[in-house]
Amino acid sequence: MSARLGLLIVFGVTLWRIVALHFDTTDLFVDEAQYWLWSQNFDFGYYSKPPMIAWVIRAMTEMSGSTSIFWIRLCGPLIHMATALVLMRTAKRFVSRDIEGWTGVTYITLPGVALSSVFFSTDVVLLFFLAVALFAYFGLTGRRSIGLALLMGVAFGCAFLSKYAILFVVPGGLIALILLPMARISWRDFFISTAAAIVVALPNLWWNATHDATTIKHTTSIAHWSAMSLDIRHGLEFFAAQFAVVGPIVFFAILWAVYRMIKGQSGPSEKLLIWLSVPVVLLITLQALIAKAYANWAVTAYIAGTMLAVWLLHREWPKGLRVSLIINGTVSLLFPLAAVFAHQLVLPNGEEVMKRYLGRSAISLEAGDLARQAGTNIIVSDSRDILADMFHTLRNEPLRIYARPPAQAPDNYYEQTFALPATVGGNVLFITTQPFDCAETPQNIKSWHPGDGYYRGSVLYAYKVKAGCLAAGK
Repeated sequence: MSARLGLLIVFGVTLWRIVALHFDTTDLFVDEAQYWLWSQNFDFGYYSKPPMIAWVIRAMTEMSGSTSIFWIRLCGPLIHMATALVLMRTAKRFVSRDIEGWTGVTYITLPGVALSSVFFSTDVVLLFFLAVALFAYFGLTGRRSIGLALLMGVAFGCAFLSKYAILFVVPGGLIALILLPMARISWRDFFISTAAAIVVALPNLWWNATHDATTIKHTTSIAHWSAMSLDIRHGLEFFAAQFAVVGPIVFFAILWAVYRMIKGQSGPSEKLLIWLSVPVVLLITLQALIAKAYANWAVTAYIAGTMLAVWLLHREWPKGLRVSLIINGTVSLLFPLAAVFAHQLVLPNGEEVMKRYLGRSAISLEAGDLARQAGTNIIVSDSRDILADMFHTLRNEPLRIYARPPAQAPDNYYEQTFALPATVGGNVLFITTQPFDCAETPQNIKSWHPGDGYYRGSVLYAYKVKAGCLAAGK
């Protein structure tokens, strides 16, 4: 595949995603809504993630003049396109000119990339900065350059500000530096790059230091290290899920490259790409074996991993590239359509395939109507999911939204930043998923069973209640 054809496909796939996004019928997922709220409150860190995704959303919504779902999610396909272009440039200059087009096309059609082009996530921004960092790094392996050293450091620092998962690349990179002479860069460039990365990451480190290490604590808590036990099934499930994240042939090619290295059939450049990708998968597989891991936790493996797979397939099994494009390309076409026809894609039991992305805004609009019915402009909830959507869906309404104050340490961003103040008096509307009572008998405005979407099968309760009944510990 020529570079020109590769560019056309990358641009075509991106355009398809943007057009489909215009007709998207899903609601913001809880994480997306939270990222948007962060973007409205500029800071150097937030409860569960570093700040880059909030900054990106803020930049997009400021430029567009809109905070609609389309403009929030548009960041996904555009940034992935930029990552594909960086990878094409990297493959051409430092791997093989012959794989430039295939590298961009393979990346843009990875199933994980297709999914995060529809539903915006921190992985999107992380992968872009990692791609830029590796471009600079590969350049430094061939020559000394203050400019490339600064670029690598700044990009790595920005990746750190995107998601701490960038650190998963470090162990394999250090092993490569020790084992492969061609992987080493000059000490001057190494120190320049390290210093630049630290300077860029410093605001978030300072924020954590002044906020009780909130993000770091949350990141370690979701890994469930306090409840470690060997679970082979979970490890195998995570490993098998990687065939879906990047497609069966791409992941097979990465494993094939490892086999070739073990057999002594790999050259230095191929080994370097292996060390920059495979150890990430192994580390997270180990995490899955002893605690918990989600399928996307190993995404940092697939910047170098994509180039590795394409290079090997191009040399050893060219047909595999075409078959992979057919498989992954089909998935890339279908994901946006699933979001467009989300209400029509229904399982035999009546639940929507895209259930977790539906019905959220309807609950928020219902809450707004119930607040007016109750004669109050204050809505309180103890549900992170409900709060996340209410802040976005009701953003233009004359309503004040709060989280119920926690009895102990805050469990989410809303409890940390938007807990109901003790100074608020009078009646409020309390939306919850559990029956509620207190000393001053609350008035049950409505209890209902949503008929579709995420809350299908649940019971929601709306109470008119004195604010004091929701105080921490009550």
